[in-house]
Amino acid sequence: MERRTTTPRPGWQQTVEEQGLIYPLTRYPDGSLRPYWDESAYYVFGLPEIEALEEVVEELHRMCLAAAEHIVTEDRFADLGITDPRVARAVAEAWHRRAELPSLYGRFDLHYDGTGPARLLEYNADTPTSLVEAASPQWFWMEERFPGADQWNSLHERLIDAWKNQAALLPPGSPLYFAYSSADELGEDMMTVAYLKETAEQAGLDTDWIAMEEIGWDRLSGRFVDNRLRFIRSIFKLYPWEWLTSDRFAGHVLDTLDNGGGTGSTLWIEPAWKMLLSNKALLAILWDLYPDHPNLLPAYLDGPRDLTATGWVAKPLLGREGAGVTIHEPGTDPTPRDEPCCYQQLAPLPDFDGNRVVLGAWVVENESAGLGIRESSGLITDEYARFLPHVIL
Repeated sequence: MERRTTTPRPGWQQTVEEQGLIYPLTRYPDGSLRPYWDESAYYVFGLPEIEALEEVVEELHRMCLAAAEHIVTEDRFADLGITDPRVARAVAEAWHRRAELPSLYGRFDLHYDGTGPARLLEYNADTPTSLVEAASPQWFWMEERFPGADQWNSLHERLIDAWKNQAALLPPGSPLYFAYSSADELGEDMMTVAYLKETAEQAGLDTDWIAMEEIGWDRLSGRFVDNRLRFIRSIFKLYPWEWLTSDRFAGHVLDTLDNGGGTGSTLWIEPAWKMLLSNKALLAILWDLYPDHPNLLPAYLDGPRDLTATGWVAKPLLGREGAGVTIHEPGTDPTPRDEPCCYQQLAPLPDFDGNRVVLGAWVVENESAGLGIRESSGLITDEYARFLPHVIL
């Protein structure tokens, strides 16, 4: 793994926008605009290195599925902050009937510097983003800058195949809706949903758009409807399950949930069992089940324990883009938190020329499918992180 600098292509911004990345720039608090898509540098990997990382990702995914089974079997929902019995029952049912429910993808965030083993930082399994830039613009960048080279990137083809493979699980006779939140000012949700909608269409599915805020409730039929009063039978959403099961329509969601077998009226993608994997408590449960595993970091739910000697990171059980994450250096006294957290051993992100790097390794239908790399100036990968392409040479 090596970071190399280069000169961006002339007109790069327009190029990546045409390839689906609608926000290639990030606005900073001072009002300045700086590249989010950053091709002033790129990362180089060797093929044996990528093949080893692929094996790690698939092993981690298998371990996470085993942890999900453990949570359901041992009734550890409270450790995840799932205290509503109805929600717990819905998640457990979805898990038991997961073969009947469409499920596409997830993204592992990994600590890796090219020398030691890759270690899991977290698993974004419910509403992962940065998909578009990983699947499309970086592939075309490679073809233009390094013709004949390769990349850890089969995302586009694998997503199309996933839709084809799981099409029979969708309710017949109605479109598959793709929902985004109109409250997302950056447009990241819309961009990601638009791309996934495109892959579904290329797989031959009938699709339609809707904003989460436009979903209606028909009291007479007791069903969710679109803005033309058509029943919504299946819907892909970039809207976290913890919101879906706690907002004012949560009761309707649970009452009408199609959790396999067509027994309900609305099938949601990703399925409810992804709540088991998208929760930071998963990190502590993995450590319980696989202590001292080389691809895991020690993690606990009841406090940092012995991590005070090494330093630790406190992560809210639910959160995105680094929100609420705090870093505690070695020797720091434990600080009480008002919200439930996972306490994970501090593993400072690798430093490449002053840039802190995290690998986003994608899984599609239980198999590794691609890589996206983000850099940040600090130890927490937040909304100001930059995306850099990679190549296998």
